[in-house]
Amino acid sequence: MMNLFFFLFSLLFSSLFHLTFARGGFRSSTNLSGIVNSNSAASARHLFADINVPFSEEQHLKRLEELAKDYMSNTDIENAIMSLNRRCSTISRVYSIGKSVLGVPLWVMEISDKPGKEEAEPAFKYIGNVHGDEPVGRELLILLANWLCDNYMKDPLATLIVDNVHLHILPSMNPDGFSLRRRGNANNVDLNRDFPDQFFPINDDPGAHQPETKAIMRWLEEMHFTASASLHGGALVANYPWDGTENKRKYYYGCPDDETFRNMASIYSHSHHNMSLSEEFPGGITNGAYWYPIYGGMQDWNYLLAGCFELTLEISDDKWPNARELPTLFEYNKMSMLNLVASLVKTGIHGRIFSSDEGRPLPASITITGINSTIHARETSADYHRLLAPGGNYEVVATMPGYKSRSTRIMLGEEAMTVDFVMEPVITPINGFLQRGWSCSLPGPQLEVFFILVLVLVSVFLCFLLKRRVVLNYPKQRQTKRSVLGV
Repeated sequence: MMNLFFFLFSLLFSSLFHLTFARGGFRSSTNLSGIVNSNSAASARHLFADINVPFSEEQHLKRLEELAKDYMSNTDIENAIMSLNRRCSTISRVYSIGKSVLGVPLWVMEISDKPGKEEAEPAFKYIGNVHGDEPVGRELLILLANWLCDNYMKDPLATLIVDNVHLHILPSMNPDGFSLRRRGNANNVDLNRDFPDQFFPINDDPGAHQPETKAIMRWLEEMHFTASASLHGGALVANYPWDGTENKRKYYYGCPDDETFRNMASIYSHSHHNMSLSEEFPGGITNGAYWYPIYGGMQDWNYLLAGCFELTLEISDDKWPNARELPTLFEYNKMSMLNLVASLVKTGIHGRIFSSDEGRPLPASITITGINSTIHARETSADYHRLLAPGGNYEVVATMPGYKSRSTRIMLGEEAMTVDFVMEPVITPINGFLQRGWSCSLPGPQLEVFFILVLVLVSVFLCFLLKRRVVLNYPKQRQTKRSVLGV
């Protein structure tokens, strides 16, 4: 009887151990530099490679090598990108945002009905393979791009996305880590701890960032992204900001747009095959700091410094599942990925901002009263796209130096709203005089600059005339002096 009891207990313990391991139950903590402390019992977003697994390092690498045989290599990824671009050249383009430490190009696919052209449309980016040992995302993003290519003008959702969004896909941010079968890049740096942080003075030296990190940062300076998501592995949940806390402790720490981010994460989770059914994460979503604080992460940096609403998507419990599971994982995540991108045009408020004098586009700022977050309209087309949770009553405010601020109150339903603004220049004594005296249609700030330039030019011209007068009179003075001396 006792032997039977121990046998049943062993079976139960073994099954629980396997289940917890697969779900990421054994977690480890990470400090500011990303160094793993495997003795901590705190929950973290690390699996398999970051814990004391019952394998030697040699066995672990051998296992990954076996699994990787059926995954696309970096060369395969590049060939797949180029092949898709040739096949769907009318709705795609390929470009590189930089190179990895080992010189592998970081290829991006843009999918749009007018790729490479600036339009008054929102832009979204997907990034995969941030951690080298989490390769599912790179495979799924290639499948997503091909699905859009094959279904444009056939499927309503594919057509909606291609016609109304500029979708940019970076399948692999960390190709070196993938080749080396490890989390970090070729310098063994965790790229998701390499961005500037809002709470602690880490990664503040621009020259110290990794090449892959610098490429992402330059990319966001060049492109005006409305929202984005990075694909990870090791859990099944949609994670949203903030990722860290001011005191490094674990608790819910929402950002100013917490409600909007919860809505975005829920769109992904509830469109997924089973993410929203999670017992570990209610609704399949989590605040990053509540789950486990990290610092120097890409998600918070996107929102804080680039105005880009980014999610961190954990799309598979196993970091490196058997390649046979990839088609199933794609089917589980396909509608989530599509609906998240489509939400940029299906929800929120969108508009353009013009000057009342001749309708010039203005790169004004858009704020929502009560939400400490600002986005900016683009310089050339002056379009803006503000994500907001539906069902709210919002006051939208447009501001621009030299112009009177404008505001309007809206009740946002389930569908997107268009809110345009026409802004009037502030009439100052200087530009008021110019507008009354001259037929001039320059906006307020340009009138003031113009008036200052006129004053400078007049001053220079008067100085030139005075100097010229002195030079011309100088010979006459010498002649007069000589005449006096001759007498």
